[in-house]
Order: sequence, then structure tokens, then C-alpha cells
Amino acid sequence: MTSQVAVTSSVQPQPRTRPLSQLQRQRVWGWVFLSPWIVGFFLFTFFPIVASLIFSFTEFSITNGEPIKWVGLQNWSKLFTDPLALTAMNVTVRLMLMSIPFAILIPLGMATLLNSKALAGKPLFRALFYLPYMVPVISSIFIWQAFLNGQTGYLARLLRLVGIEGPNWVYDPNWVLPAIILIGVWGVGNAMLTMLATMSGVPSELYEAAKVDGANAITSWLKITLPMISPVIFYNLVLSVIGLMQIFAVPYVLTLNTGRANEAIYVYNVHLYKTAFQYGDMGYAAALAWFMFLVALVMTIILFATSRNWVYYAGGEN
Repeated sequence: MTSQVAVTSSVQPQPRTRPLSQLQRQRVWGWVFLSPWIVGFFLFTFFPIVASLIFSFTEFSITNGEPIKWVGLQNWSKLFTDPLALTAMNVTVRLMLMSIPFAILIPLGMATLLNSKALAGKPLFRALFYLPYMVPVISSIFIWQAFLNGQTGYLARLLRLVGIEGPNWVYDPNWVLPAIILIGVWGVGNAMLTMLATMSGVPSELYEAAKVDGANAITSWLKITLPMISPVIFYNLVLSVIGLMQIFAVPYVLTLNTGRANEAIYVYNVHLYKTAFQYGDMGYAAALAWFMFLVALVMTIILFATSRNWVYYAGGEN
């Protein structure tokens, strides 16, 4: 009897598990639906980024089959002694300095024009200005390559009608960078649309108050419109700087038919691509990629640091 009581007392009731609340179930299912993206991010983005950083300190070639060898900062120091890398940096910086004013001022002017009450047919012009942005990059390059051809291109034919012999834009080293800028200007419809949307949201009371104070249209644009849309201008400026540092498709496709790399159009990412996939030097290519990332990061930080002096945020500090 005593042993039966002991056995019975040793069996403890199991605590009941509390059912998940509706909020907890939503969180669980949220993580379930996010899990494919999380796994993909770590497998195809995060781990390759970390691996490329490690490879930048190694001698790693995909062509000779030799084992990976640790070389420390050798690839990084080579960045500043490689003549092709220095040429590519120079071309990229020149292209940025030449392109950024057009990438900001032209869509700003187009948005101002479309925001004007005096312009008729604004929906049509908005669509026409935005449509080039929707054209695939490679297709647009081939279109412009044919248009800018110095012999048979439509631009050359138009210039001949007025007695002007135009340059061979694509193959002339003195004109190839302006050709790239012209191709880039063709696709500023997205920047124009964001600026136009911001201009349309500027309170009309500000313009009415300025008109009462005797301000003309130019003064109102400089003192009201420009400060109010400065966050969008800053946004497009950051995107333009980063995009121009990453430019690859236009220079690469334009030099495909030449059979060689034109120094006037040999931008940084073309050099990176050739180093990695043509010469097979993956270690040095990783150093090139990380150097460009660090430069882009520093330039972005500088832009954000200086933006407080000229970017106006309504309801907040500059």
C-alpha cells in the first residue's frame, strides 16, 4: 500500500502548453514567409560579400588552377600602381564631373516646364519624357549607337543638311564621353517625374503670399520651389553619384565592336570586369570592387554631411 502511494505521488501533472495568441501566430507566419528571402540574402548576397573581402587579400585566379595564396595588402597596393586602374579612375571621375550637372539640371528644368500652368498638353509631355526611361539599357545603347554614327547616323545626316560635318561620336576619343552623357540624359525621365511630383505638392499658399509681397515668378521659384524640392534633388544627386560610379553597360557595349578597350571610355567597372572575367585575377578584382565600394561610401557620407547646409525639410531642421 505504501509503495502504491509513493508511485502515485511521484507522477506529477504535466503543465499545459498555452496556445499562441493571434499576434504570435502572425509573427511566426511572418518569419515563415520571410525565410526564403533571408536564406537567399545570406547565400547569395551576404556570404559572397564577405568572401570577396577575404579574396581581396589573396592571390586567387580562376584560370591557372593554383591554390589560393594569402598576399595581404598586395592587391590593395597594386590599385595605385596599376596604370589601367589609374586610367579607369581618371575616366570615371571625368565622366562623373561632366554628367552630374546634366543629370540634375535637365530633369529639374523639365519638371519646372511641366509644372507651369501655361503649358498645354502636359500629360502627353510627361509620358513622352518618361518613356525613354522604360527602354531596356542595351536596346537604348544600340539605338544611340546607330543614331550617333558619324557616317550613316541620323544626327550626322541632320547636321549635313545645314552644312556641318559632325564628329564620329562613338569612335572619336574627344567625343565619346559627351556621347555617353547624351545617352544618359535620354533616360532622366524618372528623376524628372520625382521632381515634378514634389513640385506639385508645394502649398499654393506660399506662392500666393510671395505674390502679395511683390515676388515675381523667378524669385518664387528660387525662394520657394527650389528649397521645397531640395530633398528630392538631394535624393537624385546621391543616386546619380552612385550610378555613375557603377556605370558599365554603356561603355562596355560601345567598345564591343572595336575589339579593344578605348582609353577614353575605359571606366572603372570595365576594368573590374576584364580583370575578373577576362584575365581571371579574382583576388585583384575583389580589391577593385571593395575599393569602389569604400569610395562610394565615403562620397555618400560627405553628401549627407553637407546636405544640412542646403537641403530643407519641411517641419524639421535643415
